Amino acid sequence: MTQSTPPALETEPLAAGELFGERIELARSFVASLAEHGETLGLIGPRELPQLWSRHILNSALLAPLLGGRVGDVGSGAGLPGLVLGIARPDVEFTLIEPMERRTQWLQSEVARMGLANVSVLRARAEELPGTGLLRPLDQVTARAVSALRTLIPLTAPLVRSGGQLVLMKGARAEDELAAAQKVIRKHRLHDVEVLELGAEHGVETTRIVRAVVDP
Repeated sequence: MTQSTPPALETEPLAAGELFGERIELARSFVASLAEHGETLGLIGPRELPQLWSRHILNSALLAPLLGGRVGDVGSGAGLPGLVLGIARPDVEFTLIEPMERRTQWLQSEVARMGLANVSVLRARAEELPGTGLLRPLDQVTARAVSALRTLIPLTAPLVRSGGQLVLMKGARAEDELAAAQKVIRKHRLHDVEVLELGAEHGVETTRIVRAVVDP
């Protein structure tokens, strides 16, 4: 019985250089580390390597121009999008919020290895943070592949300052999720709610963002 050949890491797309600019070497370093350790640590699935750049790294990096100030990434996991954004935007302060010890250890080791002075890691459940003093209100909060909007909004909105933004990464059913989340949108006083589609300008897979302002 012959062993199957493990899938090869996706060749770096041309758009990577456009999105990361002078930070591309750090991005390459992170991709290599995630490819080497991600499956063993349970951070990515065994079939993700052939699409690691396009579906995960570039997908996350597209969010970078929308961010500023102090940003929280809820459920950061493998560092998607938080570590990717920390690489792409050294001028923005990121807090990666992750409850699982194994994952926070991975995140902390990568932050230290890459020397990302603008990124910190907080082991916590997002819903338990308000009122603890562990995290000052954020300018923006993002999340990727955490849960449906009607569940995600109550986790993220309380972490944002008045007038701050939710900038949440969603899939092709973003509009359907918005329709199902109208009750929590009203409860958490969100306004200027919109769905943005990113990626066409770089010729990469579409990334959908649900962006909303938390009522001042």
